[in-house]
Amino acid sequence: MMPDKPTTIKEIAKILKISVSTVSRALHDHSSIGLTTKMRVKKLAAELNYEPNQRAIQFLHGKSFVIGVILPELSESFFSTAISGIEDIAYKRNYTVLLAQSHDDAEREKLLVAKMKSQGVDGLLVSVAKTTSTYEHFEVFKKLNIPIVFFDRIPPIKNIHYVSSNLETGTFEAVNFLLKKGHRTIGMINGPGTLVATHERKEGYIRAMTANRLKFDPSLIVSCDLSEDGTIKAMDTLLNHKRKPTAVVTFNDYVALFAMRYAKSIALTNLDFVSYANLPIINYMDHTPIASVEQFPYKQGKKAADILIDLINKPKNESGSEQAYFNIVVESELVLSNRK
Repeated sequence: MMPDKPTTIKEIAKILKISVSTVSRALHDHSSIGLTTKMRVKKLAAELNYEPNQRAIQFLHGKSFVIGVILPELSESFFSTAISGIEDIAYKRNYTVLLAQSHDDAEREKLLVAKMKSQGVDGLLVSVAKTTSTYEHFEVFKKLNIPIVFFDRIPPIKNIHYVSSNLETGTFEAVNFLLKKGHRTIGMINGPGTLVATHERKEGYIRAMTANRLKFDPSLIVSCDLSEDGTIKAMDTLLNHKRKPTAVVTFNDYVALFAMRYAKSIALTNLDFVSYANLPIINYMDHTPIASVEQFPYKQGKKAADILIDLINKPKNESGSEQAYFNIVVESELVLSNRK
């Protein structure tokens, strides 16, 4: 007969007439326990369907072995790929992932941070929402000495751990590529000013123009909220510019898709697009960007999760000692389209 209640270590110890501590050590393969005893304990534990008491383990170690992840949109291939990297590391290091989406809403993000705290996560991975402009909601984690690692979308604040892609270099390569193709008037549909990535793209654009001894025209860079309507408005601004662009660099592949669909709807076919993210979706488009900046989301996710779990398991700093911050930048890569 199977027991009605979950089997405990005490019951195994009583049946085998050994101490509770011996059973515990045997189940954890402690070197002080002989092979025969380990085999007896594990055999009986399996017969009785013994399951470790996770609450007791968590109490013993002072950890939940759960990491929280807050990202803008799981439906975006970039973030689903990043999650794959995060989960692969979490699985390898015996952690569970608690996932939440802000849907690019700052207020929702704040609420999710509070919920992650109440759930008792050991640490937090965050890619900030595009509407987030204040960052006090992350301070409670810092005060509780619970580590946070930001990835991809990094807040413009000091003393944080983060993993990001080198978007300034990627943009420099993208604009330089277009200049070599003969384009001289290049527009850019950039993102919201709240994102560090928006400023990095702009800096890369300026650096490429100056490196080629061309005058930088700030009016050729138009910000948008990354929505389809926002992209169309940005396109209208560029197409009505006195120096009409012959090529456009877009914030990401989704913005490129919106922009190219709009261009097609007004029968504009002689416009080249370069994008970011190099998502699989672009391989199924009739008209793709001629190049896309690869940001390696899987690598970013893996590295961010590894750093977070290292921080969780790191001995706490003594009062007054300086905190070392991990700032990891993954090099981007311009990938050319294979379209004919």
